[in-house]
Amino acid sequence: MNPFVGWPLAGIRRPAPGSDPRTPGARTGGISFIRPAAALAAAAVLAGCASLSPDGGSADLQALVGANPLMAGATAQRTPDEASRQRVDALLAKPLDAEAAVRIALLESPRVQDAFATLQLSDADRVQAASLPNPVFAFSRLTEGSEREIDRLVSFNVVGLLTLPWQARWAGQRHESAKLQAAQSVLALAADTRRAWVRAVATQQSVVYLRDAKDAAEAGAELAHRMAQAGNWSALQRTREQLLLADAAAQLARAEQAALASREQLNRLLGLGGERTAYTLPDRLPPLPKAAPELGDVQALALRDRLDVRSAQVRNTAVAGSLGLTRATSVVDAMELGVARNSKFDDGPERSRRTQRGFELALPIPLFDWGQARNGRAEALYLQSAARVRDVGVLAASEAREAWQGWNTAYAIARRYRDEVLPLRKKVNEEMVLRYNGMLASVWELLGETRASMLVVNAGIEAQRDFWLADVDLQLVLTGSSPGGMTALQAAAAGGATE
Repeated sequence: MNPFVGWPLAGIRRPAPGSDPRTPGARTGGISFIRPAAALAAAAVLAGCASLSPDGGSADLQALVGANPLMAGATAQRTPDEASRQRVDALLAKPLDAEAAVRIALLESPRVQDAFATLQLSDADRVQAASLPNPVFAFSRLTEGSEREIDRLVSFNVVGLLTLPWQARWAGQRHESAKLQAAQSVLALAADTRRAWVRAVATQQSVVYLRDAKDAAEAGAELAHRMAQAGNWSALQRTREQLLLADAAAQLARAEQAALASREQLNRLLGLGGERTAYTLPDRLPPLPKAAPELGDVQALALRDRLDVRSAQVRNTAVAGSLGLTRATSVVDAMELGVARNSKFDDGPERSRRTQRGFELALPIPLFDWGQARNGRAEALYLQSAARVRDVGVLAASEAREAWQGWNTAYAIARRYRDEVLPLRKKVNEEMVLRYNGMLASVWELLGETRASMLVVNAGIEAQRDFWLADVDLQLVLTGSSPGGMTALQAAAAGGATE
């Protein structure tokens, strides 16, 4: 916006009615001179106020994501330094919980550095758009016999100067959208880190129980082999126990590979390598919450707080502004005004020098291109942007409903395992031990119950894992973005780069 609009024009007086405007007291052309000067001054103010962010957008990014529950109160850092490395080492010295993992990822992960670099590029584009266009200096030297002619011209892009306030405002809007996209990238990293941590702990816990199941199967297979050698068991019974052992060993091998893969995924998200990957994880996942929180209308929360919805709205506002400028400059999209000085020298017997001064105006003549294509393209871009706003809104509401239902289902299943299945299985094991001690059950029945208990406990671990994964998904869907939302925004950004 032009800051000089609405200011009184001091010193400008209109000639009295009936007076000759050519008299010394009359100031002709004062208003027509002040208005371009005001536009030039406004552009100069905008250019003077535009500067690169000293912290690379860290404060703006933290303001957007600092209160998000996925962040665990952590702060994203542009580049690691010695202080951040010391903090990471201190966190790795203890068993790594989910909050500590998020803090390490925000300090060390290359994805955070990439998000800040992208934000810095947008900040540079914003400053560039608000900078005054450079004047163009042209110089030519012509000779004809003893005569020399030197032309000098300094020209300015008038259209670029007049549209500078709008360009600066549009670049600022695009930069706000870039901030929101960078915030989404940081939140997505925090969510991915939490998911990877949950999977790593769950697979590690599963490996422990499957090793116990394999030990039980080995004991059964060894006992069956001895009984078969003594003639008390048939080959069929011995083969069944060997089959159980082979299946338990295969399940353990798969679980160990899954634990290794999930831990390496966590290492990649944390940005760690070498000796720093030798950290320890907790023995088990956190306990379930005592009760499900009341979130109210999850659709309203998603449409109000999700960053991809806000980014799409900001981007649509910027595209709407670009449509207005395109229509205003559809016919005349360039105009250059220059100050010229032409010097002619005669090096003959009668040496002479003549100097001409004046101005030069370059204006395109709209004979063939009246801007219909540019207007049509700008209108199509606006319609496309508005459609994306609606699409992201529908996506946000749908994903909020789906994530909330998934959270409730996962919570109900995990609670059923915690409150019913596992206590009943424990009671069955205790009764079986009592029967075995009273010689009312065989060792095979005891081993069978032990194997069944291990599998039930493993299923309970998976149910608990699925709940915490659903909890991360719900938090991200309500306050950040989603894989679908990020894809839409990336497509919008790619389209905006070609505008």
